[in-house]
Amino acid sequence: MRAVITVIGQDKIGIIAEVSRVLAEHKINVLDITQTIMQDMFTMIMLVNLEKSEVNFKEISKKLEDLGEAMSLSIRIQHEDLFRSMHRI
Repeated sequence: MRAVITVIGQDKIGIIAEVSRVLAEHKINVLDITQTIMQDMFTMIMLVNLEKSEVNFKEISKKLEDLGEAMSLSIRIQHEDLFRSMHRI
């Protein structure tokens, strides 16, 4: 199963490292990543594979949300199919 993770917030050191750390701890593989900084705003989209994950989708969603709160970021995860459906024109 694949999912899309979005991260948005004030740019600071360690965002990619911290998100990647949480994913690695739960055996979630990063398939693709894009990030940019618009003025002082950091934005990142990751495509991840949850196939070998040791936690369910709800748990990883909560862990990422908690990390976002701790770092003053918005971090969300969506199933790839839902993400594609929501962004189809």
